Amino acid sequence: MDTVICPIDVRCGDQVSALLRPPSSQQVQDYFDELMSTRQCHGLKVGHNGLHGKGVYAGMDFEEGEIVLRDQMLVGVQHLSNKIDCLVCGFCFQFIGSIELQIGRKLYLQSLGVSSTSDECTKGMMAHNSKACYGASLSSNADADPYKANGGDFGACSSSSSSDTVGLPKELLESLMNGRLTLPHSDKFPLPEAISCPGGCGEVYYCSMLCSEADWASSHSLLCSGKRSESLSKDALLRFTQHANETNDIFLLAAKAIAFTILRYKKLKAACPKETHNGSVAWSLLLEAWKPIHMGYKKTWWDCISLPDDVSDETAFRMEVKELAFTSLQLLKEAIYDKEYEPLFSLEIYGNIIGMFELNNLDLVVASPVEDYFLYIDDLPNTEKIQAERITQPLLDALGDEYSACCQGTGFYPIQSCMNHSCCPNSRAFKRDEDRDGQATILAARAISKGEEITISYIEEELPLAERWASLADYGFTCRCSRCLEEGEEEEGGETP
Repeated sequence: MDTVICPIDVRCGDQVSALLRPPSSQQVQDYFDELMSTRQCHGLKVGHNGLHGKGVYAGMDFEEGEIVLRDQMLVGVQHLSNKIDCLVCGFCFQFIGSIELQIGRKLYLQSLGVSSTSDECTKGMMAHNSKACYGASLSSNADADPYKANGGDFGACSSSSSSDTVGLPKELLESLMNGRLTLPHSDKFPLPEAISCPGGCGEVYYCSMLCSEADWASSHSLLCSGKRSESLSKDALLRFTQHANETNDIFLLAAKAIAFTILRYKKLKAACPKETHNGSVAWSLLLEAWKPIHMGYKKTWWDCISLPDDVSDETAFRMEVKELAFTSLQLLKEAIYDKEYEPLFSLEIYGNIIGMFELNNLDLVVASPVEDYFLYIDDLPNTEKIQAERITQPLLDALGDEYSACCQGTGFYPIQSCMNHSCCPNSRAFKRDEDRDGQATILAARAISKGEEITISYIEEELPLAERWASLADYGFTCRCSRCLEEGEEEEGGETP
């Protein structure tokens, strides 16, 4: 895999090595003590355990079912295909707009022939990523209200033209999206208003100005394709995004991590007196800006990615992965590169960032309020239910089995990522009904005593021993938890496999 040569790795070899050097135990302790204090996580402590590197430990007793941690992601991304089903805040990932907008927007995109399972998903989203899909007024007759025109019964609308793939007229969908039509009892499920990106890209929306400003400051100002973008080339940025959408959205996460570091560096530099600006100071500031990424466990992506079952030539496969990453990096470099922070654009850095996500990321899942809405209608007293379903049932029929699709993506959570694996964990990642954003929620699976290490399972716990170990091989270790040792002793010959 040495045939892919990145010139920056050659020019900045010493700096790249310094950025990738594992942090010392004291650096880890200091960083996470400060992070825990900032986030008021007083019941936990991160430290080295001498065996698996970093670990998270209980600073107090936890009862079964109690929240151990609510961890805010460092960077996260919603999967492209899921954007058809769910309009969520681009920073905290909670649902936004209204029940009407969520339903109307999804059906509108479906009526255009775009679906979350279609091979044309990427093309469709790019071609139809208009304001219409996100709730702005459409070019329809403002006086035409299909609900009123049909006496409040959507069933009368269900036999629309054959070109309408969801069986409902476009005018109805437009009324749902632009707020002219209110569904019965939707006021029981209020959602934050959808706020446009401050850069004017029309691709990202937020639940509040607070989230909008936070995302802009952390990464989006460099990755926005709107008029206020701080990128070098919006065209290059669009090419990078298209490549990521067509190959692997983990590249979008890597771009966020690099943009995050660059913007932290700029902020730190702006706070320093100009007379102190020199090469050594700039390097120390870059190291400080890199620290949140530095703390994550890393391996290069092409070395740690799982080998697909149908791959016979492992070396060729890993080379293809490395070349894919290099292509992505070159596109990103065209969009946001600056000589001042050149080492961040080395292939080794890029590969290690992606590898960190590959090994540590947690699925981003947020339950849909649309599911709650239809369940609420179904639970109404019979008379109210019959009246409401005259309006809602045609929408539910048009949505089909995917009506309850949740927000799905992936994210890197700095504290959760320090939790070690056990096949008999004392904690688990689990979203409660009240958890309506993208934060990671870790609950105690049993009572946990103060000082005990917090563990989770990286894999499916119900697998047999051999399959668990095969799955964990991708993480680079063999599990020696009490369950594995006990099951190993029961194997033929009484020896651990």
